Amino acid sequence: MLLAEGAARAEAALAVAPDDSARAGLYFWLGSAYGYRARQAELQGKYWRASREAGRMRDALERALELDSSCVDCLLGLAVYEYGLARASALARLVARIIGLGGGNADRAMEMFRRVADEGVLTRTEGQWLYANALIREAERDASLREEALRIVAGLAEQYPENPVFRRFLSGPGPAP
Repeated sequence: MLLAEGAARAEAALAVAPDDSARAGLYFWLGSAYGYRARQAELQGKYWRASREAGRMRDALERALELDSSCVDCLLGLAVYEYGLARASALARLVARIIGLGGGNADRAMEMFRRVADEGVLTRTEGQWLYANALIREAERDASLREEALRIVAGLAEQYPENPVFRRFLSGPGPAP
């Protein structure tokens, strides 16, 4: 409900935004709302709705980048989108291509994750966490990536010592789902 209201407010504000800078910011927030709505739908098992919301997120974040190419924070949602599609099952990728969502690109997604983790302003911590989790998953293909993931999460655990998720990651066999 709150995500729908946030998306509606961002859409309404876009109609009266005074300039491209304001529109870029609004598209970022709109894309963020759509991204969280997609995740919520996925968790509820509503996969068609999740794919629709994910497509909306991608479109909004791409518009934000068209207006402000320096919006590194916009890359986080796009990285999640690209990585998720790239690592989905062959059948899911086929269906995604058929309905116009694309096929994903893991290498491009990893580069976007890295940029957000290094340069993000609003999404740096989340970007570091997601990048570390993607590195752990990619370590199945290249074991050297595991060390970088552990280094990133150790930094997060140092910065946020009360966060049990980071400590669990460092002491357990891998990332939380």
